[in-house]
Formats: sequence, C-alpha cells, structure tokens
Amino acid sequence: MDLHLVTYFVAVVDHGGITRAAQSLYISQPSLSQAIRTLERRLGVTLFDRTGRRLELTEAGRTLDVAARRILTDVERAKAKVAAVRELESGRVDVVTYSAFSIDPIVGLVRRFRRQYPRITVRIIDSDGPTGVLGALRRGEAELGVIDLSVDHSALLSVPIGEQELVLAVPDELAAALPDPVPRSALRDVPLIQDLGDKSDAALISELLGENTDTVVVDCAHPSATWNLVQRGAGATVLPRVVAEQELRGVTIRSLSPRLTRPVGLVQRSGPCSPAAAAFVSSAHDTSARG
Repeated sequence: MDLHLVTYFVAVVDHGGITRAAQSLYISQPSLSQAIRTLERRLGVTLFDRTGRRLELTEAGRTLDVAARRILTDVERAKAKVAAVRELESGRVDVVTYSAFSIDPIVGLVRRFRRQYPRITVRIIDSDGPTGVLGALRRGEAELGVIDLSVDHSALLSVPIGEQELVLAVPDELAAALPDPVPRSALRDVPLIQDLGDKSDAALISELLGENTDTVVVDCAHPSATWNLVQRGAGATVLPRVVAEQELRGVTIRSLSPRLTRPVGLVQRSGPCSPAAAAFVSSAHDTSARG
C-alpha cells in the first residue's frame, strides 16, 4: 500500500468528503477520487458508503481508519528519529561527574561515543561528589551525570552502566606483609593516601575504617600525586581496579575481602533530553550490554 494513498484516505475521512479533502491536499477532485478507488481496488473492499451527500465509512473503512492513523503516526515518529540523527552532525552534550569516575568509566564512555558521533562535543563538568552531580542536573547545568547508583537518585532517570571494583594499590615492600586478598579490617594497619576532601572518597574511607582515619597518612587532592606517592613507597591507596591497572606501574594490586564494589550508571535530568544526550545514553547502554 502506497503511503500517499493512506494519507489521501485519512484526509477524506477527516474532511467528510472528496471536495474539501482535495483542497487541503492541493490536488484535483478527480485525482483524489481515482486514488480512493485505487485503494479500494487494491484492498478488495469498499471503504465509503456513497449513497448520501456525505461519505460515510463502511465497516472495512472504519477498520482501515484505525490502521491508517497508526501507520501515519509511525511514519512521523520515524521522521523525527531521522531528524534527530541529522542534528547529531553538530552540537554538544554536557556530562557531570566527580573524581571517583573521572577515568573509569568516563574515558571509555566518551571514547566510544566520539567514535560514533565525531562531530559532537562532549563537555565534562567536575562536581563535589554525588550530591554535586544531582544538584548540577537539577539546576540544568548538565543533562547527564555519572554517579554511584547506590546513592539516592530516585527523582531522576538512571541507566546502569556496570560495576566498579575498588582495590588496594600498595608498594611491594608493604604488600609483602599483607595477605591476598586483603581483609578490610587489615586496612587499619596500612598507611593510606586518600583525598578526604572529596565527599565520595571520604565516605568510602569512613565505611572501611569507621571513625578512626588516623591510618590516612597523606590527605591528597591530586590523583596523579597520589599515584606517584604510592609508586615511591609513601603508602597505599584504595581506587578503582581499572585505574590502578592503567595508571600505577610497579606496585601490587590487591582485591579486598569482602570484595568492594559500587554500581555505576548514568542519571538524567527530568524532561526530554537533547538528541546528543539521548545518543550518549544509547551509546553507554550499548557499552554495558556488551559487558
């Protein structure tokens, strides 16, 4: 069935006759009448009762009316999706996160998205922990956030990305005295280098050590400095496994016991998102689906 025939049929129904429908479609009445008869011939049914002054739908016509409107709605939706893809030839998506996720998973997410949409700019905004991410989304400063999904984000839509394992990166000389994996309780005897000014990091250390944070011997806000200090034997640090394996060379990486993980995902501000943001969410979802 040709789409233009479906459009003509709905126009005749909406205008109650050939004359007004032809005027709205900017075609001649004979052409429209012929189109409707062609549609009836192809379907093998009579669509209109032509005995009165106004065309009335037959039973077959009423059935087609429902299907035809659904077809036209689907076509419009498809056009909108194509237009959205076309808009992705330019634009920007703003993503807010905090230091815990500045490498993993942000780097992987952005790299994959940029391969798919090379003309879209990704703006990454830094915030002060999960609360900062949620605040930035509510204020409209960003459309998407990368966050620990175990925090309360019930007012926002979320897309799980995966699970991030946290491990202990420790100089070899300190590792020799530690079991493998390292019991969480043993961290109370390990000199740690952490960023207690970061709310997420501070909450993590509080969970692991309780109120006694004396074992944090260096409070460092700069990740690269922390890594360098660990490599030079100044202490150990708790960080994501992906980051430890990629950024710290010449140190021992140990799992914790019980295993320490946190769920990671995207959160989206309320309301419809831009095509660029929707594409970023789709790309992230595809990444998590592939595992």
